[in-house]
Amino acid sequence: MRPVVIAACLLLLAPITDSWWASGSAVILDPRMVCKKNRRTRGRLAQICRNETGLLKEIIRGVTLGATECAHQFRTRRWNCTTQRRSMRKILMRDTRETGFVNAITAAGVTYAITRACTAGSLLECSCEKGAPPKSRRGKVLPITLPPSTVPTERWQWGGCSDNVRFGLRKSREFMDSRYRKRSDIKTMIKLHNHNAGRLAIKNNMRIECKCHGVSGSCMLRTCWWRMPTFREVGDKLRDRFEGAAKVIASNDGGSFMPESPSIKRPGKRDIIYSEESPDFCTPNMKTGSLGTEGRQCNVSSAGTDSCDQLCCRRGYKHTTVKETENCNCQFKWCCEVICDTCYVKRDIQKCL
Repeated sequence: MRPVVIAACLLLLAPITDSWWASGSAVILDPRMVCKKNRRTRGRLAQICRNETGLLKEIIRGVTLGATECAHQFRTRRWNCTTQRRSMRKILMRDTRETGFVNAITAAGVTYAITRACTAGSLLECSCEKGAPPKSRRGKVLPITLPPSTVPTERWQWGGCSDNVRFGLRKSREFMDSRYRKRSDIKTMIKLHNHNAGRLAIKNNMRIECKCHGVSGSCMLRTCWWRMPTFREVGDKLRDRFEGAAKVIASNDGGSFMPESPSIKRPGKRDIIYSEESPDFCTPNMKTGSLGTEGRQCNVSSAGTDSCDQLCCRRGYKHTTVKETENCNCQFKWCCEVICDTCYVKRDIQKCL
């Protein structure tokens, strides 16, 4: 079995509660610790903690999903969404662009996991949506509208099993936001804004999937249903928002924020925002959570964030030869087996000084 396959199997077998994000810190979202600290409170958060154990399990899955996606999106950057707990705690105690992304991707992960569990029938509290989306008393579809480009042009009708994203959005808000609703400091406003931006990356990118009906596949009628985007697409959207994140300051009214500079456009609901500048992450500094980039592998032929010039902070790099194994001389044996030899291959890599 190849190393990549082994790694994938280990990830699938690992307990979902072993997420490095769920480290027990008051800063990092650990659903179990949140419930422990709020066990005497009332309201929806307390109800989830006491009575909805299945939902709590999906929330933990969502936190893990966000952690995995964060590591993927930042794998080639100076700050690589590190798995080092002490470093992550320091990052989340500040209010940088990186903090904003973590809060957004976590809220998105929780929403996604809950919604997916509804569709799969894993939760008693919800199920998939049948038929047309629910409407308000005034006849308007709530609370999601589809972009015109996603609506089929042929004759179609609602049907199938739509993703119940409304339930996922509501439960994500109840669990992640309810503790902060009575606060109005700038950090709390930014946190809640970025939580919502993460959820909107799912809500605003819902799409329609359809199945054809008719004689000999003529597709005279289509049955269509709602589907969430893949979580990789959600991560890509939020990474783009991270790239264009806006720095904000508290407004004079004490209950809102505004762009740091009057020349900057006011950020929208889908944008990631922050109030503190990020460190350069070039050298270790545990006050800021930076682990530095010494020893990180860089790409000498790249012009992006993983280039040796960028990743190594212009300190230079060294060439290292590594020995890897791969399958070779594979032969098909009747019937039905493929037998391969194990070959050792030398590969040159570059590591930051």
